[in-house]
Amino acid sequence: MLNRTFGCVRFVWNRTLAWRRGRYDAGRATTSFTQANAYLTAMKATGDLAWLNEVASVPLQQAIRHQQVAYASFFAGRARYPRYKSRTGRQSAEYTRSGFRYRGGRLFLAKMTAPLTFTWSWPDVDPAAIDPSTVTVSRDPCGRWYVSFAVDVPSPVQLPATGAVVGVDLGIKDFAVTSDGQKIANPRHLQRKARNLARYQRRLARCQQGSANRIKARAKVARAHRKIRAARTDFLHKASTRLVRDHDVIVIEDLAVRNMLRNRSLAKAISDCGWATFRAMVEYKCKRYGRHMIVIGRWYPSSKTCSACGHLLASLGLSTRTWPCPSCGTRHDRDINAAKNILAAGLAVTGANPGDACGADISHSGTTRVRSAVKQEPPGVSLGIPVPQGGE
Repeated sequence: MLNRTFGCVRFVWNRTLAWRRGRYDAGRATTSFTQANAYLTAMKATGDLAWLNEVASVPLQQAIRHQQVAYASFFAGRARYPRYKSRTGRQSAEYTRSGFRYRGGRLFLAKMTAPLTFTWSWPDVDPAAIDPSTVTVSRDPCGRWYVSFAVDVPSPVQLPATGAVVGVDLGIKDFAVTSDGQKIANPRHLQRKARNLARYQRRLARCQQGSANRIKARAKVARAHRKIRAARTDFLHKASTRLVRDHDVIVIEDLAVRNMLRNRSLAKAISDCGWATFRAMVEYKCKRYGRHMIVIGRWYPSSKTCSACGHLLASLGLSTRTWPCPSCGTRHDRDINAAKNILAAGLAVTGANPGDACGADISHSGTTRVRSAVKQEPPGVSLGIPVPQGGE
């Protein structure tokens, strides 16, 4: 029944998406949720599509609702244009309160007579005590089944203040380097599993199209990707949680990841890092636990600016990992220096006092003047790209 429901949800999504695109291409006509829902009703009333009535109607209506949200996100610039769903990808069906019944830890879905058996993943929460508002059943490409409950929970307890601020420079050699000198190693999950993944992909390529062996081989490839994705997500959660727990203010750099992926030599390594996911995790965890996150502009020359005196190098190649400042003579580690400059730029935007939790070597503003490191009060600053000093 669930497999049939997945197929019906996918069919409704694809048919409605094609209908909406056809209406817009023919007469530039937009489609509201009411019109799309009426189109679903008309589809179920036709004789050749009467099999849509064999599954629960709630997941089909939710597919229309999700498509409306996808269009709204696209026009708002938050997401790309909605795409057609594939039968080989992740399948899901969402049930609202009218489509399921949850009593004493037992889940009954519409059109199903027996309760859905599941394994509870939250040992600290009693499954019989929750009151879910929606239930989502999904199946990933490797054949694993999941059921997700949406439950209202109280706001989390705010973390106590630590008085620490930190700047974070993301990279490939080291996943992240902080302004206090800590380096988080890049685990390179995809690179470590590349040989096994390549072997599974070769086996898949040798299988005949449409055969049972090809289905099994495709599931092994999907299973290998799932393990890599799970390991990466676990690492990003642990790294982001540690930063949010130990610091009140976190300053990171705005990276154009989509543009950086156009570099053929670094695209795979950049994708394996998961910078965008890491930033999203830090952002929502800061909001949840009362921390403050600052994002500075992507054009700020953090790597080639001296964090001690503000001198700006004319150029700095990617292969140069350490460099001496020609103005003050300070020798910098490229990544640590960038993290210090990122922190100074973020504090300059907010007007915070960098001396509260850091040394004097990050108190400069990034302007053409050299700031004294004696007085740790925030001077008047104007954030921008530093100008080379001394006529250099």
